[in-house]
Amino acid sequence: MNRYITALLVALTATANAQLLQPTPRLVVNITIDQLRTDYIETFAPMYTADGLRKLLQQGRVYDGANYPFIPVDEASAIASIATGTTPYYNSIVATQWLDRSTLRPVFCTDDRRYITSPSRMSTSTIGDEMKVSSNGNALVYAIAPNKVTAVFSAGHAADGALWIDDKGSGLTTSAYYPDKIRNWIAAYNKVNNQQLTTVAGRNAFIVKAAKACIKDNALGKDEITDLLAVALSAKPATTSNPKIAAESIYLQLDKLLSDLITDIETTVGKNRVMFVVTSSGYNEEPNIDYAKYRIPTGTFYINRTAKLLNIYLGAIYGQGRYVETCFHNEIYLNRNLIEQKRLNLSDVLSRSQDFLIQNAGVSDVFTSERLLANGNDITKIRNGYNALISGDIIIEVAPGWKLLNEDNQENYVSRSGLIPFPIIIYGLDIKPQRISTPVTVDQIAPTIARTIHIRAPNACKTEPLP
Repeated sequence: MNRYITALLVALTATANAQLLQPTPRLVVNITIDQLRTDYIETFAPMYTADGLRKLLQQGRVYDGANYPFIPVDEASAIASIATGTTPYYNSIVATQWLDRSTLRPVFCTDDRRYITSPSRMSTSTIGDEMKVSSNGNALVYAIAPNKVTAVFSAGHAADGALWIDDKGSGLTTSAYYPDKIRNWIAAYNKVNNQQLTTVAGRNAFIVKAAKACIKDNALGKDEITDLLAVALSAKPATTSNPKIAAESIYLQLDKLLSDLITDIETTVGKNRVMFVVTSSGYNEEPNIDYAKYRIPTGTFYINRTAKLLNIYLGAIYGQGRYVETCFHNEIYLNRNLIEQKRLNLSDVLSRSQDFLIQNAGVSDVFTSERLLANGNDITKIRNGYNALISGDIIIEVAPGWKLLNEDNQENYVSRSGLIPFPIIIYGLDIKPQRISTPVTVDQIAPTIARTIHIRAPNACKTEPLP
């Protein structure tokens, strides 16, 4: 009798679990919109069409408190984090460019000696890679973007193709890293879709058109194996005397393009067979603002000058020598070989350097490699954006409103600590409309997709799926 009761309970439990399981999408469309902002989305909401941003906001699950779990964020590190479900600390993409310690020369994040362009510098798997692994290579994985950085990292290592707009701005291109099939498709596509793309709006429209063609011509979402298409657009307004009018123009265009893309994919693949994920690159290029005009505290921190002064300071303590190799971005690289030759204590050199640098005007904080690797909770975001094999020995945080300038290469940026909010929106399948204000991070997107399609998350992903 007990055996029959046990069997019945097992059967009922299995039935209940089956009912709780969400349907599995046959196509995941991961849309990243560069510099998308929640405040602009809401400002122009009354002017949206029914099937674009309004549909996503009203019928999707909207996380309005999204952010990145590391700083600083740029295009490359943002896209890599979304795809890998982790931070630069693990995936090695700390920025679009970084310094090669062995040569002291800048390295571009997608450079590859064999293929010219590839994702080889990204050291962990992506959600697209895991889809390939789980399907024995049968899942289709493509990415289409305005530039190679976004396309390559969105696609991952095992993709069928990463496509981006060529340097001439006239059509699509790719890398020899990807199979011949996609290069043949691009050649055929460009013959009938060749045009001069000189504006953000023009590039957005071109990407959407290419995405629709890629789905149809490559039969994405047509079988029982889940496929992935990553699409990148831009919400960067044109540089004008009236930024708000420029932003309005680009957001209304994005609304129409999203309406076109979503409607076309739902028609082609099936409304209940596709899941859309929409988010932002999370950073914003700050316009040049004359803070002094408004009596806001500001100034310029010259990192190249400071690096030279640091070298003089260390020389006065330890004897003459080139203790500072160079500086790049907001990082200073020490001469590890000299420190070892002189049998100096690296911790002591770092500590003295920190004490010297923190006294400079415009410096908010100084993070040494040892301090970052100590993993204190108060500096988690800084640590997550650091990679021990790539990053400098010292990271300088300049005060809000101050400009960091390197006169050697004219690189500069203005520090801004204030949060610019952006959303994560999931729409499709039988997802119920919901607005969630709990803070979330973009590295939760990959494990959320993995959970939905019942595969493992990328191999360095330690975050939980979105709630």
